[in-house]
Amino acid sequence: MLHLEKVTKSYGKKTALKNFSFTFENGIYGLLGANGAGKSTLMNMITDNLKRDSGMITYNGTDILKLGAGYRGVIGYMPQQQGFYGQFSARAFLFYMAELKGMKKKIAKTQINELLETVNLTEAADKKIEGFSGGMKQRVMLAQALLGEPALLLLDEPTAGLDPKERINFRKYIDVLSQNKIIIISTHVVSDVESIADRILIMKDGELISDDSPKKLIQYVKGENLEDVYMFYCGKG
Repeated sequence: MLHLEKVTKSYGKKTALKNFSFTFENGIYGLLGANGAGKSTLMNMITDNLKRDSGMITYNGTDILKLGAGYRGVIGYMPQQQGFYGQFSARAFLFYMAELKGMKKKIAKTQINELLETVNLTEAADKKIEGFSGGMKQRVMLAQALLGEPALLLLDEPTAGLDPKERINFRKYIDVLSQNKIIIISTHVVSDVESIADRILIMKDGELISDDSPKKLIQYVKGENLEDVYMFYCGKG
């Protein structure tokens, strides 16, 4: 269980996150909001890549600051900005990330082969990443996030650059993964989470302004789909 209690983060006079409170349990959570809503700040706070000004973040009852490396061992994070060593092949990059995560070489080898197949990169596994398309790079980043079978998976705009078929495959795969994980997906593509999310969190100006199941949110705004929900909450000024 991941619990946030009145978490706040400011950059100078700009409050990026304001008194954010929520409890995440196993399942899929869609995080929606316009640019500047605080989604990426929230993701970086949860991964402990960014220090909070105030509030508490606990994982299974313990402050994540006290868990240290043990907490990083349960996290898989796919950032919005792709950071690569272009001269690495996809396979070499995944082995490098596995080493950073402290995985044993034999286990890493098995997982990497499975993940390369899962993200449809087996044939390109030994080619340099610098020659990959944007969609292929996204798939490499998804694979590295899944290394080590993390219990907490955070995906920031995970389908950017993917074609429609890859988006569908992504949704199917994430849906299967959600049985024993907390999965948080921050996205502008509402269709990515409408059919698989157990709960949708809507953010605006650094605050959580609404959260419920996709079905109930759609009913509340008298809409036809989650796109209508997004426009109702985030499409106004």
